[in-house]
Amino acid sequence: MSYPDRLQWIEEALDQYECRLLRYAQRIVGADRAADVVQETFLRLCRTEHEPVNGSLAPWLYTVCRNLALDCLRKESRMSVALESVVPPVDQNQGHEELVEQRDRVAFVLSQLDSLTDRQQECVRLKFQEGLSYAEIAEVTGISASNVGFTLHTAMKRLREKLTQIRTLPVE
Repeated sequence: MSYPDRLQWIEEALDQYECRLLRYAQRIVGADRAADVVQETFLRLCRTEHEPVNGSLAPWLYTVCRNLALDCLRKESRMSVALESVVPPVDQNQGHEELVEQRDRVAFVLSQLDSLTDRQQECVRLKFQEGLSYAEIAEVTGISASNVGFTLHTAMKRLREKLTQIRTLPVE
């Protein structure tokens, strides 16, 4: 397929499916992340050969969009689980003071990310914000997968220790 034909094919796909995919993605990940999911869907279309997709464009687009949206949810879930391992989830039955204290602990933990080494910060971000596996983080950072595991363990331990320190401080 020539470049002008390919460009026209992609433009037609955008015109025909962009709004529909946005609505679909919004139902899965919400309005704030749906645009990113759809954008990545069309970027993948641009990198894909025309022949395998031709004739099944709609199913291909919806499948890619769905998988990207679910990946987004999984990454968010992993980040939530990681944060909950340091700071337990908020109990809606708590009183106002407990909720304020919980919010302060979460803010404190997030602020303590800056206290980690550069390598720890990078590994934490790649794992919990980007959702990469230990092997993928190792490839990105140039360290071994076992070193990635050790680095993440050390970082989470340090964050837990910081949280323990704040819990044991006397209330003024």
